[in-house]
Amino acid sequence: MNNIAWRIWLPVAVIAIWQALSSGGVITPLLLPSPITVATSAWGLISSGELLQHIGVSLIRVFEGFSMAAIAGIALGSAIGLWSRFDQTCDWLLQTLKPIPPIGWFPLAVLWFGIGEVSKVFIIFLGAFFPILINVVDGIRQTDQRYIELARVHEIGWWKFFSKVIVPGALPSILTGLRIGIGFAWTCVVAAELIAAEAGIGYLIVDARLTFHADVVIVGMLTIGVLGTLMDLGLRQLDMRLVRWKQPLRTASM
Repeated sequence: MNNIAWRIWLPVAVIAIWQALSSGGVITPLLLPSPITVATSAWGLISSGELLQHIGVSLIRVFEGFSMAAIAGIALGSAIGLWSRFDQTCDWLLQTLKPIPPIGWFPLAVLWFGIGEVSKVFIIFLGAFFPILINVVDGIRQTDQRYIELARVHEIGWWKFFSKVIVPGALPSILTGLRIGIGFAWTCVVAAELIAAEAGIGYLIVDARLTFHADVVIVGMLTIGVLGTLMDLGLRQLDMRLVRWKQPLRTASM
């Protein structure tokens, strides 16, 4: 089997079984509509432009929250990874905040920022921030000690040391953190858009649930999955271009 066949056979099989169970009356349509019903709803939402409108709103929120999380996570993670005193200063505070789920910040987000866009972006920011931060710190700490010692011997400047030794060594972990962060950003979209939203994929899902349109709920879920996958593929391509020397594990084909 070629690569495409290996990738699509399982989704096709799941959809076929799902459709067979729906057609046979095994699955209640109100709870889990058939793939044909879901596809029809998706086409209707696309044709009317409603789905594209919701996608646009959510994309802007995810981009804003993820961008701020990436900047903050890389900057703070670099400082923690490079300076032990700064690490000791921040450690307890960050370790205390890290386990708190983004949804736990809802009440404060509303009190601080109201029910506008800022509170939604803040929730998405929190979801993406800690995965990026942790991977940046780990990447810096795992930099090959031989390169660090060599840089000290040659007495190179701080900025050259950071840009030529630390960044290349930490880059794989940083890009991994960005990939995980974008996934968490999309995960937080539904939670963020619970805050008095009037548009967005999360709003579409919640509104459809309230009106018992399970087909629209599934369309929204699949849309988030597809968008998250496309963004992850983009970051994966960036990873392959920037870290050409990294060789992925190749397992034997069956």
